[in-house]
Amino acid sequence: MEAARQPVDARHGVVCACDLDDLDAIARLLEAIDPVEGLVGYKLGSLLTLRYGLGAVVRAFRKATAKTLFYDHQKAGLDIPSMAAEYAAACRDAGVDALILFPLGGPRALDAFVGETLRVGLRPVVGGALPLPDYLLKGGGYVAASALPRIIDRAFGLGARDFIIPATDGTSIRREAARLAARGGARLYLPGIGPLGGQLEAAFAAARPLATYAIVGRAIYADPRPAAAARRLAGAARAFAQPSRAAPAARHP
Repeated sequence: MEAARQPVDARHGVVCACDLDDLDAIARLLEAIDPVEGLVGYKLGSLLTLRYGLGAVVRAFRKATAKTLFYDHQKAGLDIPSMAAEYAAACRDAGVDALILFPLGGPRALDAFVGETLRVGLRPVVGGALPLPDYLLKGGGYVAASALPRIIDRAFGLGARDFIIPATDGTSIRREAARLAARGGARLYLPGIGPLGGQLEAAFAAARPLATYAIVGRAIYADPRPAAAARRLAGAARAFAQPSRAAPAARHP
């Protein structure tokens, strides 16, 4: 029997990135870590969905958890705008709760993918930068540093309130946290903690006063004791949920 879904209501926590390709391994992982307080959801990636299909993956997760399921289709949203409606509807029909979108294809692509995600009742979690040293132009990559704040501004105007910023980029976290807090609040999701070099405590401190969640994969699922790793990381995240650190809650679109 599938579990009833639970919303993300904690202000600080961890999302486990399940970058595995075997549902039996996923079942064992969820059995170990799902009871951990502060573990607020799971990120489903393309390895699982290419092997089994998104609907089957969601059904397998729902046998073990009621927590939020974020679908990461290799950073979807970089496509022609006319694909957005069918993509969002297919993800809704599969049963996920939120879509990770990197709408680097331009303003019309952003408007389409964020707008259609909201229209079908899913939560867009919007980003534009990865925790890789050669992603941005200044590191030898292809993406301008101005892309992320421009994406956040436009997506916020459409109603998005959930945003991804690399945990390795404290400057961007501080800047966007201040700007979003001034606009009424939002939620930040921070990938790159652990093997990619991000430090949870430093990243969460930079994200004040917003609700903040670490996206963590290998540091949990590849640990010999995944439940202990999840408890340690979730405990560090929840330590920021103190009354003295309270902040305005993001308004849900």
